[in-house]
Amino acid sequence: MDSPEPPILDGSSKFFVEALEKAGIVEQDAFREEYVVKEVISYKDEDTGSEITVIPSETYQVTAMVDFGTKVLGTQNATLNILSDFKNEIADARTFSFLHELEMLLENGLIKGGDLNNAIVYVDKEISEATMKKLEKAFKKKKLSVKPNGILDNLTLHQPNEAARHKLLDVIGDLALAGTRIRGKVIANKPGHYVNTQFAKKLAKIIKTEMRNNVPKYDLHKAPLMDIGKIMSMLPHRPPFLLVDKILEMSDTHVVGLKNVTMNEPFFVGHFPGAPVMPGVLQLEAMAQTGGILVLSTVPDPDNYLTYLLKIDNVRYKHQVVPGDTLIFKLDLISPIRRGICQMHAKAYANDKLVSEAEIMAQIIKVKGD
Repeated sequence: MDSPEPPILDGSSKFFVEALEKAGIVEQDAFREEYVVKEVISYKDEDTGSEITVIPSETYQVTAMVDFGTKVLGTQNATLNILSDFKNEIADARTFSFLHELEMLLENGLIKGGDLNNAIVYVDKEISEATMKKLEKAFKKKKLSVKPNGILDNLTLHQPNEAARHKLLDVIGDLALAGTRIRGKVIANKPGHYVNTQFAKKLAKIIKTEMRNNVPKYDLHKAPLMDIGKIMSMLPHRPPFLLVDKILEMSDTHVVGLKNVTMNEPFFVGHFPGAPVMPGVLQLEAMAQTGGILVLSTVPDPDNYLTYLLKIDNVRYKHQVVPGDTLIFKLDLISPIRRGICQMHAKAYANDKLVSEAEIMAQIIKVKGD
């Protein structure tokens, strides 16, 4: 980029998609952040009636509904149900304008050197001979005409609802400014760049706040994925240094554990006995043990391995942990596990608050067995 904005070309994203495909795609060694919409989020422009809403959905979907109030174009809708359909369904939707908009530009000495192939022009009013002459001069055309479908000159629509598809394209591009992939269904009524970007700003602020304060919710009465017996069959730790009681959830990239903090913990005997507080280093150890379950689950004989900490970064303690608290540990892989080494972002929650977090690197090493 060597200019404030890319060239408009015909207003579609076709040429950019082609350029990206030509350049090629390289898969990165990282996990993509995604914002999962859990409740309805809306923004409305009271002056124009334009409104954008996003609702929970299993995938990212976009619907654009437009009403231009003209006979030549009228009401149109467009929907993208699967993002992989973008190239074939949306990417080539070109920008458009109305004749009355062109007249205003002509009167102000603009659109000099313009090209009718760059945009669809809908003739939404009776066009005078004088205006037609001005347009022919501006676009360097010997003869212009209005086609039966109300479009100026020689363009053929790619789809009957190409205008709505272009507005949908705009919505996708503008909401990308939120900076995070969205899992939800976007419904845009009379969208435009202003309302799109205002909604993107609102969404970005919500995402930032929720990611900072996000407290995961789990059914603590549900049977755990692993009880203390299964945990001890994988981890070599034993009381009083076994600091995780249950594993609630686990996938290839994350694990969730639980510890009930009681007054019977041996460390409370010497750690502020008059005002017992769980030591921060033991919170880190508890998170590391929870992460160890995730790493050990990748080998067929976890009882033959030990887990060792390699590095701890960006440790933060937010709130005290005291007897009676239930600690929830959530660890997400920062990068895929390789050669038994994993790097995890670990967070501990209690009382619907983030109490501590850190980036932990650990390695499993085989110590016995074949």
